[in-house]
Amino acid sequence: MAEPQGASSSFLGKFLVLKGAVRELWIIFGCKILAIVAYGLVNSTLVLWLSSDLGYSDVRAGFVIATWSTFMTLFTVMIGSLVDAIGVRKAFLIGFGACVAARAVMAFCLSHWVALAGGLLPLALGEALMTPVMVAAVKRYATTAQRSMSFSIFYAMMNVGFAISGYTFDKVRTALGEYGHYTLPVLGATLSTYQTLIFLGFLFTIPNLLIIYFFLRGGIEVTDEGVRDNPEKTKYPDESVAKALVLSSRDALKDWARIFANLWTQPAFYRFLVFLTLVVCVRLIFYHMHYTFPKYGIRELGEGAPIGRIFGVLNPVLIVILVPIVGALTQKMSAYRVVIIGSFIAACSVFFMAMPPAWFQPLADGWFGELIAHRWLGVKDPVVNPLYVSIVLSMVLLSVGEAFYSPRLYEYPAAIAPKGQEGSYMALSLLPYFVAKFFVGSISGFLLQTYCPAAGPRSSGTMWLIIGIMAMTTPVGLLVFRRYIQVHESGRSE
Repeated sequence: MAEPQGASSSFLGKFLVLKGAVRELWIIFGCKILAIVAYGLVNSTLVLWLSSDLGYSDVRAGFVIATWSTFMTLFTVMIGSLVDAIGVRKAFLIGFGACVAARAVMAFCLSHWVALAGGLLPLALGEALMTPVMVAAVKRYATTAQRSMSFSIFYAMMNVGFAISGYTFDKVRTALGEYGHYTLPVLGATLSTYQTLIFLGFLFTIPNLLIIYFFLRGGIEVTDEGVRDNPEKTKYPDESVAKALVLSSRDALKDWARIFANLWTQPAFYRFLVFLTLVVCVRLIFYHMHYTFPKYGIRELGEGAPIGRIFGVLNPVLIVILVPIVGALTQKMSAYRVVIIGSFIAACSVFFMAMPPAWFQPLADGWFGELIAHRWLGVKDPVVNPLYVSIVLSMVLLSVGEAFYSPRLYEYPAAIAPKGQEGSYMALSLLPYFVAKFFVGSISGFLLQTYCPAAGPRSSGTMWLIIGIMAMTTPVGLLVFRRYIQVHESGRSE
């Protein structure tokens, strides 16, 4: 029987459904913003910090980023089941605690081994713990009726956090200078511009640690029948946290081995992995935006260029606006078809930066250049660099493509997974990204050194042409091999 149309099904009712939500759900939304601001600040700064403060070359910095990103993905895949062993609240405290300690080390210590082993490595663990715990927490603290809107707001909060971090990234670099210094008023320590950005990431993490410790109740679980307040159960209640982690890690490895072996007996899983491997090619664009674009922007546009607002603010703002619109327009289409459309649009976006800048000079000299460079980005130079136009057009098209395909990458594994194996498919869907992050980190340094060096002649357009061709592998491959790899989606006629 269809649900009657009423307040709960109206547009306003979809938001009012959260009116009676428990405080823990709102705590997660707030913590998500702060966590993403901290992550965005540090992630955008990493490659610059490695080269400017630690003295790594483009290639060596890229290799460090590749290794760090790979560890973070590996931890994310493996650590999700540990939440059952120690509980949501303890998992949050361990994750935020690791991030606080790691960012403090990175902000104040420039010894290579200490900064990497005591900073980047525990940061990878802390960040990896946050994603599965926050997703599990949203599900735990929302009723069935609240769940859809809760995850929508959760996704929106993520983009709000990225917008704040992108804006802050530019503001700090403008105030201190690209290679400036800041002396902390109380501690008296002098930090470089990039250390200051990491220090801000440290400061944004501390409130989350305190909020979780003082305000998040460990035994709360929301059901359709009501709110239950029971002592948080853990898998090994009689053991210490450290021993529980070790024991649960052992159990997780056994579970993964069993699940993984079973998945390989399913023909659909092979096609699913091929699908994900092809999708990775377009996802490489976003890794390049984090690890290749910052140095490219500074070298081509000059020190202090507002590169944070171009990608870090424009992209998430557009995503918040576009995702619900695109979702409504494409709700009857299969996830596979929407991914093809979205990945094609996203791959095409890169070619704007591969084109000769002179092609965009007329736009730069007109009202469009005035609007984006002078009024929005606050560029002081009266002559607008045409690269601002090509980069902004690229970011807009990239955001449109992302609005199409990115949400469907969450839907597709759940739609094709056999009943009872949705979690396994979702977790193992990260495996291709494990390889992708190492690949991008390694190749980004090589591309920068070859086509966009800090000194000497540059051919940055060639660099983005190579990245664009790699990204175009996704829509072309998905279209060419569609009949061989597309799997029927539950609830779809295609």
